[in-house]
Amino acid sequence: MTKCHDTSRPERGERIAKWLARSGIASRRDAERMVEEGRVRLNGEAVTHPATFVVASDVVQVDGSVVETPERTRLWRYHKPDGLVTTHRDPEGRPTVFASLPEGMPRVISIGRLDLNSEGLLLLTNDGELARRLELPSNGWLRRYRVRVFGMVDEAQLKALAEGSVFEGVRYGPIEAGLDSRKGDNAWLTVALREGKNREVRKVMRGLNLHVSRLIRTAYGPFQLGTLQRSELEEVPGKVLREQIPGLGPSPRPSRRS
Repeated sequence: MTKCHDTSRPERGERIAKWLARSGIASRRDAERMVEEGRVRLNGEAVTHPATFVVASDVVQVDGSVVETPERTRLWRYHKPDGLVTTHRDPEGRPTVFASLPEGMPRVISIGRLDLNSEGLLLLTNDGELARRLELPSNGWLRRYRVRVFGMVDEAQLKALAEGSVFEGVRYGPIEAGLDSRKGDNAWLTVALREGKNREVRKVMRGLNLHVSRLIRTAYGPFQLGTLQRSELEEVPGKVLREQIPGLGPSPRPSRRS
């Protein structure tokens, strides 16, 4: 029997999916799925209900491995090169972002994704709750891209994307897009959006009869790619992180979770 509502303990603790998310194991939704699949154990017993609570003295295991107590929330800027997939395990055996990170890195998850052929700024964190928070469209953070396209660019069509658009039956929110330079049939655009559906930039450009030959994310909210070189990783200072994300809280987390 798992401990779901044990009133004999003074600490109520934290729901196990949220605890696992803060540990960087997975998003809260994926952690709940792990519970449903029977992959999570609490103090040696299988967890069968998402309303199971964890306190400081508990031992949590996922797939037989002990999960470390969540550390303070950390965030890194990473310049993702093309040719890497943003996943921990790829069924096709392609190289992944996470396998390319330096030794000694804690387990991290990405905030949003960049597809195989996209490059630029990818935010990484050890806190799944933070990842979920920053991915929500309601967060309103602007994501900026430099996009190289092949085809005839119609600036009026680009401007119209600001009113929202529908391509292949999918409705997309407002997109800011402008022409930076053009040489023959190739052009560089600056594109910014807040929603971020799967492969949104590529699909919208295709709807305008433009082929994306290069896509570089230059900013995600207040965090910039800046001068990071390809495959370079840099941690965001805690002070900057707390300034940019209100309510994140100070430095290390306390041992008691509530």
